[in-house]
Amino acid sequence: MNSPRVLVMDFGSQYVNLIARRVRELRVHCEIVPHSLSAEEMARTLPSAIIMSGGPASVYEQTAPKCDPGIFDLEIPVLGICYGMQLAVMALGGEVRRAERREYGPAEVELDPECQLFDGVPSPTSVWMSHGDSVASLPPGFRVAARSANTPVAAIEDPQRRIYGVQFHPEVVHTAHGREILANFLLRISGLPGDWTPGSFIEETIAAIRRQIGDDRAVCALSGGVDSSVAALLTARAIGDRLTCIFVNHGLLRKGEPEEVEKVFRGHFHLNLVVVDARERFLSRLAGIEDPEAKRRVIGEEFIRVFEEEAARLGDLRFLVQGTLYPDVIESTAKDTGPAAKIKTHHNVGGLPEDLKFELVEPLRLLFKDEVRLIGAELGLPDTILGRHPFPGPGLAVRALGEVTAERIEILREADAIVTEEISRAGLYSDVWQAFAVLPTGRSVGVMGDGRTYSYFVVVRAVVSEDGMTADWARLPHSVLERISSRIVNEVAGVNRVVYDITSKPPATIEWE
Repeated sequence: MNSPRVLVMDFGSQYVNLIARRVRELRVHCEIVPHSLSAEEMARTLPSAIIMSGGPASVYEQTAPKCDPGIFDLEIPVLGICYGMQLAVMALGGEVRRAERREYGPAEVELDPECQLFDGVPSPTSVWMSHGDSVASLPPGFRVAARSANTPVAAIEDPQRRIYGVQFHPEVVHTAHGREILANFLLRISGLPGDWTPGSFIEETIAAIRRQIGDDRAVCALSGGVDSSVAALLTARAIGDRLTCIFVNHGLLRKGEPEEVEKVFRGHFHLNLVVVDARERFLSRLAGIEDPEAKRRVIGEEFIRVFEEEAARLGDLRFLVQGTLYPDVIESTAKDTGPAAKIKTHHNVGGLPEDLKFELVEPLRLLFKDEVRLIGAELGLPDTILGRHPFPGPGLAVRALGEVTAERIEILREADAIVTEEISRAGLYSDVWQAFAVLPTGRSVGVMGDGRTYSYFVVVRAVVSEDGMTADWARLPHSVLERISSRIVNEVAGVNRVVYDITSKPPATIEWE
């Protein structure tokens, strides 16, 4: 892929991923980078603009994250948001102090109509503030471009050097005209064409895959989900029959998935497909393991071992294609990209063994899930795969809490199929981001017939989301939940109770493990 046109510097903001999403929505490609990236390293990527995120620290604290001041000499546009604006002020010779009156939540700001950043934005306008510090004096060459009742310096600009800053957060929906402000910075001030489309991504990515793989051959870790499917089709377009897709049936898939994968990729797309039945192998490796991170590591390593064995049978294969997405990278490597906490290890990112014998090809590494679906539609993926809910790499192993056994996986698989069937029957499948069943380790007392039971209980999880980074629980109709509960208890042996998870992300994650 070509170098990203916009770099988003991460200073620990809870909104840094949202900034990236807003940039992408304006059809401009971007990448989140660590705040420690040097000006020299940035210059090598040939960015067209830089956005400096907010952050929880105070810029004058000794331990606060800083940036290389040399980025302001690269002669490319810079937009500082909240902490990013204050850091730019300090780096360029201004002063930031603790504010006499903090400002959190909605605020009205008066805009300077001469500032190009606010072109077409009405004044006053409603914005979202979240800061306890404020700019006390401006660096040379800067002027105030916006102010609020509590914040005399709500925005700044140096139009000659194309350096701008806003004390508020244009990336959140609470800022009424945030999209227009970002569009002014990216499309007008930075001169970006806003032409990043699925078609252009496919063209650039195919070229990048060809450069990386050359005349060699590759294997693709094909699971049948949207991510690996799109990665496989992109690579197949790039190198043709030099790609072999390996589908590993590890026994942890949803009901009917193995058959669907063979039908679509061998029958419809005519890809070289090797199907490996490794159900007993994975269950044996997972025996006795209860910790979710340990399960992820075991499954990730076992996947690679299977690929290495199959690749050895196929000859000298150097490259491994994976469907890693941007949220996977962000959550698994948060400590490498900014001052934020790592959440959990993703199978595609953090579960790989250190002695990996393949060079990874990850064509979707900088995409969000909804963007991958757009790419898949452009490539002709059928709706049965394109619209499928996200599914974790370790499969049902991280939805069957605690130890993984053949009995517990089968119970979970049947319950999960009922959840999918009933939500689909109600016409709600495409309205939710994910809907699935979880099998906790505990059991509950029940009454079935005239006897006492002590059986498993199933948790139903359904969420709505745009990109999986945040999510809210889905308000499914009571009638749908009633049918799901009734069917699971009556049709799945070993279950006597069904409960519904009504927790958002955050504080919870979408998956239970």
